[in-house]
Parts: sequence; structure tokens; C-alpha cells
Amino acid sequence: MTATIVIVGRPNVGKSTLFNRLSRSRNALVDNIPGITRDRLYASIIHDGVPLTLVDTGGFEDLGQDPLLEKVKDQVQIAIEEADKVLFMVDGRQGLMPGDEELADVLRRSRKRVLLLANKIDGPELDHLMHDFHRLGLESVYPVSAAHGYGIRSLMQEVIENLPETETEKQDPAHIRVAVLGRPNAGKSSLINRILGLDRLVVSELPGTTRDAVDTPFSYRDKDYLLIDTAGIRRKARVKQKIEKFSMIKALKSLDRCHVAAILLDAAEGVSEQDARICGYALERGRGVVLVVNKWDLIKDDTRKSEGIDNAIDRQLQFISFAPRINLSALTGHRVMKLFDKINLVYDQFSRRISTSSVNTAIQKMIEKHPPPRIGRGRLKFLYATQPRIRPPTFVVFVNRPDMVHFSYERFLVNQLRAHFQLEFTPIKLKFKKRNRKNML
Repeated sequence: MTATIVIVGRPNVGKSTLFNRLSRSRNALVDNIPGITRDRLYASIIHDGVPLTLVDTGGFEDLGQDPLLEKVKDQVQIAIEEADKVLFMVDGRQGLMPGDEELADVLRRSRKRVLLLANKIDGPELDHLMHDFHRLGLESVYPVSAAHGYGIRSLMQEVIENLPETETEKQDPAHIRVAVLGRPNAGKSSLINRILGLDRLVVSELPGTTRDAVDTPFSYRDKDYLLIDTAGIRRKARVKQKIEKFSMIKALKSLDRCHVAAILLDAAEGVSEQDARICGYALERGRGVVLVVNKWDLIKDDTRKSEGIDNAIDRQLQFISFAPRINLSALTGHRVMKLFDKINLVYDQFSRRISTSSVNTAIQKMIEKHPPPRIGRGRLKFLYATQPRIRPPTFVVFVNRPDMVHFSYERFLVNQLRAHFQLEFTPIKLKFKKRNRKNML
């Protein structure tokens, strides 16, 4: 499960407009008439590589004994109970209203993490309108415009900071969760059956035999794993049946639950655009990746085909060049159990935490070795760096001007971090944030 972010507020304060902006959709109806949204609406989004579940709710207000409005309030309360963080939206133009105070009281009792958004503030010249809302007793007020996007980017950075552990992260802490993904008929279920030594999963030459994600606990060499078999991920244009659409969604959701994605390539079929797309899905979600070239027994004696696979991987999957690769055969069992050496290697680096002092020392040496290029006026100053998250290793560097960090210099720092901390086989996230500090590295 991903972290759940719930949007609450009185009717017509702009909740659905914010929901549509963040989800880049028009799933929530928007109108000037209060009370358009009554049920909870859900959307899966990814912000800066962090997957989130976004929830829009109906307007929360107390208008007598209307049974429909009472049901809306019940839906809002249920959504708050599900939330990891709550976006409490108020109308910055209208000012503080009694309904805001009632909902603030509900949120205080819930003990949830709450961000208070003063909406309809279209620019810094209107920021003064938010001061009235400090009376609600919540930590900070964020001026935003859901309609025009003002303040949304900085808000979302706060949303993804210090998210509580999801239930998925809490469950089975000793298990290494491995999702087996690939195109239809690449041999995913055959591979898991070979690993388990029994016909745990239905296998057929017909593509699409697996419909749902199937979880199987497994122990090997004193380590515990959870193997997640998934439906084959087809190109969207070829997904016609409704059940196939749900199967594909569940396959992609398995990426949110896993630590390492074992992505199967079919040696006989070669590397396709869809293989690259599946690798892209894993990279977007910041998962560890092992490239598994299955059916190697069919081409191992054909030099031209085996070299063709090598060249295709180098060319088409260059964007995940950090991912280790293994050639095996699920049918014959050749090198199948060697896969776990690769999984363990990726997982160890994927979960590695490095002390703040070590990160700062390393970044300082990198800057001395290769100072950042000048871009425009002023000078880019590095203040300090830290690693706030693992899985994947995420580094935050505080600088005076994040806009002056050129993408080529960011790439240089990522490569240096890989080499310095032996993180060659895991994705790395590097973020630059503004911090006004006098002391530099």
C-alpha cells in the first residue's frame, strides 16, 4: 500500500480542483454549486518518485438533520481514519468560517498529520489573507491556488517529507519482497514454480494465464522472501478485456509493494519497447531491478542471437544500466537459484543507510574535485547534505540556489555517490533544496 493523502474541507473551497490538478485528471466534478462531490474519489499519483494514493472527499458541514449530508460527513470521517496525511483546505478569500473550526476540531482529535491549505490565494501579494487561519491552532498554513497552481510544488514537497511507514512497509520486515514482472508468456510463473520446486502457479503457453498478483513466501539460505507473481503487462493498445485492465493495474501496483523487481526478458523474442516500458515503470517507482533473461537455453549456442540480446539491452535499457543481469532458463533450471545472489546484492544496496557526516565529507570532496559550473549571476553554494530515506537511497543536498544546479552536474554527483558508497546496483535519488545557512560544506 502507498501512503494515503486525503483532501478535506467545507463545500466549495476547491478540494476537487486540487484533486484534479494533482491527479492530472478531470475525475472529480467541479462546479460553483456546493456539494457536488459526495463519495470519496481515489487516484494513484507519483510525485518525485514517491507513489501516493490521493482521496477527494465531500464538503464537510453541519446543516441540520439532512440525512444525505450526514452520510457525506460519515464518508469524510472514514477517509480521515484511512489517511497518512490530511490536506485541510479552507477558502483564503472567504476567511475563517464556523465550519472550518468544527472540522479543525475533528482533525485535532484524529491525531493525524495535517497540512492547512489557504486556497484561492493566487500570488504572494495575497499571502496576508492566510494569517487569520492561524487561530485554528494547526502548525503551518500554506497559501495555494488549486486553480492556478500557485504554491502547489512547495506544498507537495511537504506532503512527501517524513511520510509515516505504510502497512506494506511494516508487514513482514524480514521478508525481501520480489515482484516478478514481464510481458505475457515471458515465463514468470514457470520461474516461480522452478524456484519453489512445485506447480504452485498455473502455467500455460497461452499468454495471460495469470490474472492476479499471487504472493508466495519462500526461504532460501536462511533468508526469507515474498515472491509476487503478476499478470503479463501488455501495451495499452492491446488491453481490450476489462479483466485484463484490472490485471495490468494489479501488476503495476505490485511495484509499489516490492523491494526488488525481477523483470523477465524473453531471450527468444529479444528486447522490445514494452520491456523498456516495464523497466521504466520500475524506475519511476524507485524500485531495485534485476534483469532476468529467460529461455537462455534456446539461444546460448547461437552467438549471433546472444550478442544481439547483449546489444539490445545496452541500447534500449541503457537508462537502467545500474541493474544487474542474469541469464537463466526456468524450463531447465539452469542458473535459476543464482538469481537470489543478484536479488540480495540489489536489496543490500537498496536498503543501505549512510551517516550524515560521511555524506557531507563525500560531497565536499566531490565539489573540490569538480566544482559546479557557473550558470548566470551569482555562485552556487553547497550548505550540507543528508540521507533522509532508504529504499532507494535518497540524498538531499541543501544549497542556496537549487535552480543553478545543472542536470549534468547532478548526474556527476549521482555517479560519484554510486562509486564512493558502492551503490552500483541500486537506483539513487538526489534532491536539491534551498536552505538559508551561513555555514557551507
